[in-house]
Amino acid sequence: MSGGLKVPIVYNTSAYDSLSSLELLDGLVDIYMPDFKFWAPETALRLCKARDYPEVARASIREMHRQVGDLVFSPSGLAKSGLLVRHLCMPGMVDEGTHILSFLHSLSPDTYVNIMEQYRPTFKVGSGEQRARGGFDTYSDLDRPVEEAEVQGLREHARTIGLWRVEDNLWLQKPL
Repeated sequence: MSGGLKVPIVYNTSAYDSLSSLELLDGLVDIYMPDFKFWAPETALRLCKARDYPEVARASIREMHRQVGDLVFSPSGLAKSGLLVRHLCMPGMVDEGTHILSFLHSLSPDTYVNIMEQYRPTFKVGSGEQRARGGFDTYSDLDRPVEEAEVQGLREHARTIGLWRVEDNLWLQKPL
């Protein structure tokens, strides 16, 4: 059939995927777009109630990369296939982000990474119901926007370790 709509199939995920489900997608998905949120099991347990999230995310992202490789673009600049990983920079968690970036570099220095900086709580994190159930403020450390220095620290770490496809560096050629 000629002249049909030809768009890449994008799988947008938290990266908390089973390997068996990803294996079923092999050959069907063109672009995997996982989030990689937390590196430490304790953080994952505290913030998303899934202690195994970091281990599962690493295995899932490895499998995604095996299937589609690094992000590839058409001559017009549209993404055609590959892996695009998003990491939301969180207040006080630069160390976890550096571990995540180092892991992504170990997959490939050509891994495309979007370091997202839009975390901005609009109300008091850990207030309301949490305080009503015990008077404690479990998430007060997250009750602030991420600081520019935290985002810049992650970007600098990415450059230092050799990740070159970060943020708006998408159109840059690979350094020699």
